[in-house]
Amino acid sequence: MTDHVGDHAVVLGAGMSGLLTARVLADAFARVTVVDRDELRDMREPRRGVPQGRQVHGLQPRGGEILEELFPGFTDETVALGAQLQDTVNDAHWHFDGRRLSKAPSTMATVAAGRPFLEWYVRGRVETLPNVTFLERHDVVGLDTTPDRGRVVGVRVQPHGEETATEPTVLAADLVVDATGRGSRTPVWLEELGYPAVPEDRARIGLGYATRHYRMRPGSSHDGRTLVVVASAEQPRGAVCTRIEGDRFVLTAYGILGDHPPTDPAGFDSFLTSLAVPDVAAFARSAEPLDAPVAYRFPVSLRRRYEHLERFPAGLLVAGDGVCSFNPTYAQGMTVAALGALTLRRHLRRGTAPRARAYFRDLARDAVDPSWEAMNLNDLAFPGVEGERTLRIRVAHAYVALVQKAAARDATVADAFIRVVSLMSGPGSLMRPRILLRVLRHAGGGAGPATG
Repeated sequence: MTDHVGDHAVVLGAGMSGLLTARVLADAFARVTVVDRDELRDMREPRRGVPQGRQVHGLQPRGGEILEELFPGFTDETVALGAQLQDTVNDAHWHFDGRRLSKAPSTMATVAAGRPFLEWYVRGRVETLPNVTFLERHDVVGLDTTPDRGRVVGVRVQPHGEETATEPTVLAADLVVDATGRGSRTPVWLEELGYPAVPEDRARIGLGYATRHYRMRPGSSHDGRTLVVVASAEQPRGAVCTRIEGDRFVLTAYGILGDHPPTDPAGFDSFLTSLAVPDVAAFARSAEPLDAPVAYRFPVSLRRRYEHLERFPAGLLVAGDGVCSFNPTYAQGMTVAALGALTLRRHLRRGTAPRARAYFRDLARDAVDPSWEAMNLNDLAFPGVEGERTLRIRVAHAYVALVQKAAARDATVADAFIRVVSLMSGPGSLMRPRILLRVLRHAGGGAGPATG
C-alpha cells in the first residue's frame, strides 16, 4: 500500500498502553510487532509483568469513549462477557470528606472490570488485526541505531531468561515505541547513546494499598453500587469497591504517607472500619471473601519530561506510564494512555513518521498536563506531602472544598464535579457561571442529606 508511513513499527510492552499504541500504528505501518517478556495467550489472570494487576483499576468514561472509537463494539462486547456498565454518578456512592455526593442519572457511563480482563479483551481485538504480531517471552536488551546515533533503526531482543544462552536478535524498525511502563529503560539507553539525562518530576506520596475480592452473599442488603471513599487531609485513608466481571466485587483500601492497610484479613477489616463512612466495612462484613488481601506500594508519582529535551533520536517514542505514572487512586492511568494513543494517531495521520519533539510536546499538553496538575493539586491538600502551596493552589483547595460541599446537596454540581474527575471536562468547567452560582449558593449551608 502506498499510504503507509513506514514498513515496520515495533512496540515494546503489551500492557494497555502498548496495545492501544499497536492499534493506531496498525493503520499507518505495513507491519507492527509487539514485544513482551510475558506469555500472553488466553491470560485473564494477573500476569507477572503487571504486578499491580490485582488491584482495582478504573477506566474513566473518557477512556471508554476512546476504546469504543478504536474498537467499535467495545462496550457491548465487554458487558456481554461479564463487565459491568455503570452510570458514573447514579450507580456509585461517592464520598468526599465523609459527605456523599448527590445523585441523578448522568450522561456518563463506564465499563467496570478487572485490569486483566480489560487487557485480555483489548489484546484479543489487536490480535485480529492482520498486520500485527506478538513476540512473547522476549526481553528487549537495547536499541539499534545508525552509526551517528541520531536514529533508532531497531531493537535487540532475546528469549526471556536466556541472557547468557543466546545472542540478541535485531528487529529492524522504522519506528520503535517504548510502552514498557514506569520501569522504562529509555532514559538509560539515551544516556548510553550520549543524549542528555531526561528531566524528571517526582511527587512523593508514600501510597500503599491492598485489594481483596468478594462475592455477595444471598440476601445481602448491599445495593450493588460502587462505593468510593476518597481520602482527605482530615482522614488520609480511602477505599473503592466495585462489581466486576464474574459477578465479583473488587475492594481496594489505601492510605498515604506510610499509613498502609494491613494484608492480614483481620487487620484489613479493621482498616476498613476506620474509614470516614461505614459503608465499605459493612459491605465487607456481609460479603464472602474470595482471597486474601494483596498489597502494592506506590511511593512516588513520576513524570519524565521528554518534551523538555533539545535532542532526541529519530525513530523512537515513549508512551503511557513510561512518560508519566500517576497516583493510582485517581484511576486515570489507562485513560491518559488512551488519550496518548489519540495524540500518536493525529501525528501519524499527517502522513509521515512522528517527530519526537512535536509528539512529546502535544502528548504533554493534550494528555498528561491536565491530569498531572490536578493530581498534584489534590496531593498537596495533604499536609505531609512535600511541595509549595502557592496562593493559587490554596485558593484552588478552598474552592474544591466548596464544590464538594455543594455536590452533596446539588445533583447538577455533583455531575459537573464527576465530569472533571472522569476526564470528560476540564477543571475550568467548574468555574462556569452556572456551576459557580450553585456552589456559592450552598457555601454557607450544612452538608444536608444526599439525594439518590
